Amino acid sequence: MATVNRLFLKFKTSWLRLLVAGLIAAVLSVAGCAELAQKERELVFRIQPGTARWYTGLPDGVQEIDVPVGPPHSAQYINAWWWPAAAHNAPAVLYLHGSRWNLTGQLFRIMQLHEFGFSVLAIDYRGFGKSRGELPSEETVYDDARSAWERLAALQPDASRRYIYGHSLGGAVAIDLATRLSKDRGDGRLPAGGLIVESSFTTLGDVADAVTDTIFPVRWLLSERFDSLEKIRHVRIPVLLVHGTADRFIPPRFSETLYEAAVAPKKLLLIEGGTHNNSIRMGGSEYRKALHELFGLEP
Repeated sequence: MATVNRLFLKFKTSWLRLLVAGLIAAVLSVAGCAELAQKERELVFRIQPGTARWYTGLPDGVQEIDVPVGPPHSAQYINAWWWPAAAHNAPAVLYLHGSRWNLTGQLFRIMQLHEFGFSVLAIDYRGFGKSRGELPSEETVYDDARSAWERLAALQPDASRRYIYGHSLGGAVAIDLATRLSKDRGDGRLPAGGLIVESSFTTLGDVADAVTDTIFPVRWLLSERFDSLEKIRHVRIPVLLVHGTADRFIPPRFSETLYEAAVAPKKLLLIEGGTHNNSIRMGGSEYRKALHELFGLEP
């Protein structure tokens, strides 16, 4: 696992800095709004095609499934991995990844969640990996998460045993899904067991400003907002926010701000020395304890 994490860090770059630099360059060179929006989406998601270099294949027990999405008869779908836990009626989690890497670059975090006792449904948004669809946008990744949640509901019918996990940009997708589920409640029962957000941010504009030193009004160029700060105020399921104190890409203060805005029950877990990518591994015992304290899951 240590080798996997070293390789991941070696090939990870600060996509936010590239986003900001690319947007500034695009404004100076692109004439049309549509072209600028296209360039922004390319820079936000920074899709790396093919298989991650450290990927060595699916573990035993993982099933690949396709989930239809998009307009009827569009032939679009999201590719997903379903990894059932050994325990009967185990809690199930929807895994939502961030930018750049598809599922083949996410396996070490998926493995950790499975080791925590979860059955895991992990998806690639349209445009990533084997999923069929065009360049993603903020709205299409939200739609993909909702479709995946419907599939998870069929796999684990007990809503109290279903959880949402999002890493980095996927944290914003996870918060959007939790907000929508909270607003859709009709019978007073919780729509999910809880929300787990790791290494994420308040809004895309906030974090773009935080990692750049420019007088250029970057946030006003962004049409992709990913406004988690506003949305998390409306989440009505327990929320666990996790961040490494040594995250060089997204400062942990963003998770602290999200925590303050969230409604109880909630918990903030700061992993001392954890980076943007390894907090779930470094803080394994602390993670287990937090899952038990907040959600009542077995440590």
